[in-house]
Amino acid sequence: MAVFKLFPTNDSFIYTEKPLANNGRDELLEIAGYNTSAGGQTARTLIKWDTVDIKNAINTVTKSAGDSNYEVHLVMNLAMANELPIDISVQAFPLSSSWDEGTGKFGDSPDNTTGCSWRFKNAGKTNQWQTASYDSNVTSSYQVGNKGGGVWYTNYSATENFSGQNNFDIETDITSIFSKYYDDTLDNNGIILKLADDLEFNQSASVRLKYYGSNTNTIYPPHVEIRSTATGSYTGSLPELNDSDCVITLRNNKGEYTDKDVQRFRLHCRSKYPTRTFTTSSAYTSNNVLPTGSQWALKDENTEEMIFDYSSGTIINHDATSNYFDVFMDGLQPERYYRVLVKTEIDGSTMVVDTNEIFKVVRNV
Repeated sequence: MAVFKLFPTNDSFIYTEKPLANNGRDELLEIAGYNTSAGGQTARTLIKWDTVDIKNAINTVTKSAGDSNYEVHLVMNLAMANELPIDISVQAFPLSSSWDEGTGKFGDSPDNTTGCSWRFKNAGKTNQWQTASYDSNVTSSYQVGNKGGGVWYTNYSATENFSGQNNFDIETDITSIFSKYYDDTLDNNGIILKLADDLEFNQSASVRLKYYGSNTNTIYPPHVEIRSTATGSYTGSLPELNDSDCVITLRNNKGEYTDKDVQRFRLHCRSKYPTRTFTTSSAYTSNNVLPTGSQWALKDENTEEMIFDYSSGTIINHDATSNYFDVFMDGLQPERYYRVLVKTEIDGSTMVVDTNEIFKVVRNV
């Protein structure tokens, strides 16, 4: 139906090893529990999205789908990892206090203090993270010598569980948190990501997860995908495609779009070898619709990375004219090429069809 990719306005990580250091411009975000000669250490990641952007994105998705139901998934790509146990969990909580991103990087010497750190939430080593309990639903981190580490709500949370040979990329459902930002139940201060308590301040191993941050020079910045959960909109009386030997193409691909465009792509679907009939029009111009529940996806043309994978947000609709789906170009990185894929089920067989249709997103200047 509809899916929107939203990138954060601020991100950073804070860690006990350098409790005054800011990392707001580092390329990587760390979540860790590890040991040094000084004892067990911990790193946590902070990420924030603009409240207006959140509301606009949710409104856009639900309006496009004609349905008020949605999901929000946090997506982060792993850059490197150390000493991971067989089973590990990453927890997300909404922060209860505001913070400054800052301009520091890991390894700055002397420590950069332009933004949040383990000890302080604001620039210039001001305003310590509150460690006293002042709300039954708010907690914070306090260990002797490790005061600080963020302050967060405990009654809203999300958890990503990893096990075995998982690739440790994060795709966590954080709808319960973002819905509170959307309806103003909670002030939007972003989220904190941390290991489970038993792995923080680890003295027996060095569990370290490093994810690409907003300042990465790759195509893997952290983001949320806001997805419609509607089952699809199906109107009109076009016949359903029932031949797995078929041709699926885009009817209206202009080839280039700005990063502010919204494009409704329409599909032309027909049997590759239509049955011969006596008619005044070509059988090759007839249009069918895909079976209910068919989905679209986008793949980066150069890296072959799935940018929008098949999900509840990529259900293909149809009306009296054809199949169609909407793509919001401001959720795609500009100056890159994307390929359209389609997945459907015909005659009991699941098919993934490469439409051989490619488009480019350019900056709106």
